[in-house]
Amino acid sequence: MAADALSRVFAALADPTRRDIVARLAVGDATVGELAAPYDVTVQAVSKHLRVLEDAGLVSRSREAQRRPVHLEAEVFDLMTKWIERYRRQAEERYRRLDDVLRSLPDDVPPTRPADPPQERNPS
Repeated sequence: MAADALSRVFAALADPTRRDIVARLAVGDATVGELAAPYDVTVQAVSKHLRVLEDAGLVSRSREAQRRPVHLEAEVFDLMTKWIERYRRQAEERYRRLDDVLRSLPDDVPPTRPADPPQERNPS
């Protein structure tokens, strides 16, 4: 996934209403009207949120007779997970190295107090 596409995905998910819509679509497809029902906003406002999600590749719309369901595109989450996983593995490796360093330190060394900063002398 290109960096700019990934940026669009994260930007789309930065909005709590859009994250909620995505969570609701994870259960199953829904129409714009069904998605708008729990919010105190217009169907047009939800349509705008869906357009952002669609532009980011997170959702798609289809037509079933008179019904136009919105569908969550789960593959995008697989790509996001791979991107996040790479950085999680790097962080875990850093923590493993820190654990190794901490294990190599002797247990019986008393903690040391940091040195007091030098006192400024006021000329009289």
